[in-house]
This record gives sequence, C-alpha cells and structure tokens, in this order.
Amino acid sequence: MAKEQVAGQEALSTAMNKTEFFFEKNGKLMSYIFLGLLILAALIFGYRTLIVQPRAEKAAEMIAQAQTRFEAENPDYELALNGDANGAGFLDVIDQYGSTPSGNLAKHYAGICYLKSGDVEQAALYLAKFSPVKGLPGALINAQNYGLQGDVAVEQGNYAAAVKFYEKAVKAADNNMTAPLYLRKAGLAEKAQGNNERAAALFQRILDNYPSSMEAREAEKLLGSIN
Repeated sequence: MAKEQVAGQEALSTAMNKTEFFFEKNGKLMSYIFLGLLILAALIFGYRTLIVQPRAEKAAEMIAQAQTRFEAENPDYELALNGDANGAGFLDVIDQYGSTPSGNLAKHYAGICYLKSGDVEQAALYLAKFSPVKGLPGALINAQNYGLQGDVAVEQGNYAAAVKFYEKAVKAADNNMTAPLYLRKAGLAEKAQGNNERAAALFQRILDNYPSSMEAREAEKLLGSIN
C-alpha cells in the first residue's frame, strides 16, 4: 500500500513538473493568448454597446409603429405590412433590422398580415422565418406561430404537415387555454385524412389533460361523432 502511495505521489509530482515546465516554456505565449482574449472581450462589449444595442432600440421604435396599425380597432394589414411616409411597416423592420429581436418578431407579424390578406404562400414563408424565443410571453408567441403555420398547411391541403405544426404548438405552450385549441385542430386535421383513431386519441387528450378547458365540451362531441 505504501509503495502504491509513493508511486502515486511520484506520478503526481511528475505531472506537476511537466505542467510547470510547460508554463515556463510557453509563458509568453500564454500571456499573449490571455491578452488576446481580453481584447476580444472588449471588442464584443464595444460591439454590443455601440452597434447592437442602438440597432435593437431603433428596431423596437419601428416595429411599434407597425404594431399600432396592426392592433388598431379597424386594422389595415397592408399598411402594417408595408408602412408609408408616416410610419414603418413590418417589412421595413425586417429589411433594416432583421437580425434584431424586433426584426425576428416582425417576421411573425408579417406572416399574419399576409395570411389576413389571403396570400397563403407569403404567409408560410414569413411565419417559417420566425425563430422561437425564450420566456413565458415568448412561449405563447411560439405556439401561435406554429399554430398559424398549421392553419396555412390546412389552407394548402397538407393535413399531415398541419398536424405536426399543431403538436409543436401544444409543446411550445402547454397550458389550459392554447394547448386544447391546437389539439382540437390537430384532431380535425387527422379526421380530414380519415385517421379516425388518431383523431379520437387527440380529442381524448383534451378530456384527460384539460377537462376544464373551453375545448373540452367540443372535444367530447367530436369524440362522439367518431365513435
């Protein structure tokens, strides 16, 4: 046991000596690398402070103008999409600040505007460009985006794709309000394909997991129509 301890200590000592030798031999190189990392960190901080943050703020100002038109009592979706001399549209935000959080959100809104205007192909294009975001409000937007892509797929007659989008919407925001809605839509898309067993399973999930939801009674009726 003593021999093993001595051998272990010698091995550790040898490793330490090699480490010390490495730093002695490469100390100047390591200093340069460390200095380079500090410079890189400073550049990143400067980039974020001087470029990223101002761009994000400007994008937020622009998208607010488009959102005002989008959320008006009588919304003008074409104006919200394209903007005019009095304010930017979602496409302006995407064109100038597409890489910012507001630019990403503008892609989602642009997809909705195209869908409201009846341009299904452009709606699908812009909704797909949106990147999911983090946080609780983001989860609801993510779910809405997937749900809208499901609606577009239904409009295009691609029910199999619609089911996948609706299931993604359920996972994105698993709550008592939106999840049952998308489960019902997924069930209807399965039923439209003649997949009655899959449709019934989706309707049953609403009854089992969200019995107090507004969709539960409808799911019960739909389940009865299949059985």
